[in-house]
Amino acid sequence: MKSITLQPIGTIHTPFKDLEGMPIQPSGAVGVVGRVVVNDDYAEGLNDIDGFSHIILIYQFHHSEGFNLTVKPFLDNHPRGLFATRAPRRPNPIGLSVVALTGRNGNVLHVRGIDVLDGTPLLDIKPFVPAFDAPTVTAVGWLADKAQHTDRVKADDRFKTP
Repeated sequence: MKSITLQPIGTIHTPFKDLEGMPIQPSGAVGVVGRVVVNDDYAEGLNDIDGFSHIILIYQFHHSEGFNLTVKPFLDNHPRGLFATRAPRRPNPIGLSVVALTGRNGNVLHVRGIDVLDGTPLLDIKPFVPAFDAPTVTAVGWLADKAQHTDRVKADDRFKTP
């Protein structure tokens, strides 16, 4: 299989300078504001984004190194398969967040509900469209009785690189 090379198209700026204490999902970052600065070379690609209330940010977990295929996720103390979690230490350390788009000034997007570390490399942006992105969900696995707790659970050091 061919290797894949990705280049950041911008940088995400947030109030979170350290992993510890950071929200673990956008639902735990209600009201947290940030900025997405898109590199000038890609600014034209932001045309027409103003008409969307929410966008999907795809980014690199740039402080993540290595991975384990079994982890204890933030919302549970039982070992779980990595791909059944959103743990940041992954074979390809890619994250995504759905955030509210509150404004745009040129190549800068203003967002709310951001849950990432300041300085995170941005890989892509997509509009969030409920008809495409919000199917009727019938099962959420082991998170069934835990997902509603993301507003209270914050990141700790369990996924720092050993």
